[in-house]
Amino acid sequence: MRSSSNPENPERAEEVQVPADMVRLPGTLVRPGETGGIVVFVHGSGSSRHSPRNRYVARELQRAGLGTLLFDLLTAVEETDRRKVFDIALLAGRLRQVTEWLRGRMPTARIGYFGASTGAAAALWAAALEKDIGAVVSRGGRPDLAGPWLAAVTAPTLLIVGERDPQVLALNLDAQRRLHGESHLEVVPGATHLFEEAGALERVADLARDWFTRHLTAVTAT
Repeated sequence: MRSSSNPENPERAEEVQVPADMVRLPGTLVRPGETGGIVVFVHGSGSSRHSPRNRYVARELQRAGLGTLLFDLLTAVEETDRRKVFDIALLAGRLRQVTEWLRGRMPTARIGYFGASTGAAAALWAAALEKDIGAVVSRGGRPDLAGPWLAAVTAPTLLIVGERDPQVLALNLDAQRRLHGESHLEVVPGATHLFEEAGALERVADLARDWFTRHLTAVTAT
């Protein structure tokens, strides 16, 4: 994995507190460059905005001129309640509120979602209801947990799965058949669920960068 001494671009990073459901969710916002596209990261169960994998992908997106928002879906107290950790409806609702807050800060920015594990289900659920989401990327995701909302997703969706993660691969193949919008399934050779193998996470970052750059920045000027 390529390394960097800074977790985010220090010149563009801003620590924020996002209001949602009567609580405030901490996050790190990096504003986009000239592209105008920004990606909201939705982490999986047992993770947080400090996820080294998501932060690595975020840095690669920033290098491409995209903005990023990494935030905690739950408060520290809520994270101790396993029912909330796996409550996809709750997490999707939080994501929608964060999206609305972000639109207020950057009304012209094209917004995308990057979801990992259970966070991918929340991202797809929210994208089904937020019709102007520009793109979704799922890393080792559980899109099946979005249930019937999959059929309502119109945002271009990229599903990334490790070759050596057979159960999740099968779930993603089934989920892709239920998506009605543009979608693509990418299998990373030799990778397991956490993409810890040499070059695996770099491949994820490259795929996500290309997908978001294509769909969040290719907007015809009027």
